[in-house]
Amino acid sequence: MKRSNATKYRYFSALFLIIFFISSGAKADVITDWNVVARNIVVQSKLYTPPANRVMAIVHTAVYESVNSITHEFPQSGLVPSAGQGASIEAAVASANYVSLLTMLPLQQVAIEKAYFDALNMVPDGLAKSSGVSVGKKAAETVLATRLNDGSVAVDSYRPYTSAGKYVPTVIPAVPYWPNRKPWTLNSASQFRPGPPPALTSKVWANDFNEVKVMGAKSSPNRTKDQTDMAKFWEATLPPIYHGVVHSVAAQSGRTPTQNARLFALVTQASDDALIAVFDAKYHYGFWRPITAIRNADIDGNQSTKRDASWAPFISTPMHPEYPCAHCVVAATVGSILKAEVGRSPMPVLKTRSATANGAIRSWLTVEDFVQEVSNARIYDGVHYRTSTEVGSVMGKLVGENAIKQFSPETILP
Repeated sequence: MKRSNATKYRYFSALFLIIFFISSGAKADVITDWNVVARNIVVQSKLYTPPANRVMAIVHTAVYESVNSITHEFPQSGLVPSAGQGASIEAAVASANYVSLLTMLPLQQVAIEKAYFDALNMVPDGLAKSSGVSVGKKAAETVLATRLNDGSVAVDSYRPYTSAGKYVPTVIPAVPYWPNRKPWTLNSASQFRPGPPPALTSKVWANDFNEVKVMGAKSSPNRTKDQTDMAKFWEATLPPIYHGVVHSVAAQSGRTPTQNARLFALVTQASDDALIAVFDAKYHYGFWRPITAIRNADIDGNQSTKRDASWAPFISTPMHPEYPCAHCVVAATVGSILKAEVGRSPMPVLKTRSATANGAIRSWLTVEDFVQEVSNARIYDGVHYRTSTEVGSVMGKLVGENAIKQFSPETILP
């Protein structure tokens, strides 16, 4: 019997969720369940990475505000009126996701409504359900209102560098207006802007140049199979690649839905801020990518770099300036928050899967191993230099630690 498109969608969505939780060992709760649903909808919307992270931050902030207004586990922000403790958390989370996602991604209405009504059908009718729906809706509307004029919708006025009459490639770089956005926890986009990239005449530059030239080339014989697998894995940049790592902590026994709601709100706000900060630095310095530098090494003034006119990276080069490494900033931001969340308890095995590596799963025993792998992978990808990854990792740690302090005066876990 042939399946309709709607039936196929429901089948594969359910299959994905089953595979995800079995393969990752994740212990599901209403927060992590909806995280998977929301991020899949965001991926289906075809948003570029920075806007996708903004959507997830708004969604998870609304979820946390609604859940905490019911449980009162943490000091309340005052954004959402306190709800009665009898209100349904499941209904509140579904409502917060529904209103947030539908407002920002109206073209995904079918998938959003399907997930919402399926979730509500699992909640018994009554006052608890209606109260939960109401508080979730209020939380989403409130958070959306606070981000309405955050600078994410702007006129793209990027000016390509050229001289009169001279042809340059006409693809506009990604989100050049992102540095003008209103952050969540940062004082400004430039709060943690690093110093400049290495001087082209320096030994550091020569070392950076030659490492990526050898290790990041499209068909490099020097890259091992594991390094190539790592490079392919971290070609993925959308929220799921990092949210899978967060699930490793959220799945620990004894955690409450409010704790997980707060964790995802903090991670997504900080990740959004990390991208605001890194694009500020990227467009401030406008540093060239390896493919540009290696094909133009005869003009960098450094005798230790040699031009390769046909050099190409392992993956397609992202359409924005190189310095610093955005992946590295986000990884270190997430990592610093997870370390604070776990505190003195043993760190669980961190793992996630990658859409660019046929769903392969990789794992790490420590946050440091996870962050370092991301840095190495972007060199093996052929799109970043060593210094850029190191600077990005330091910058991300600062963004994460700042977010922890600014999110609330309390520690992450009670």
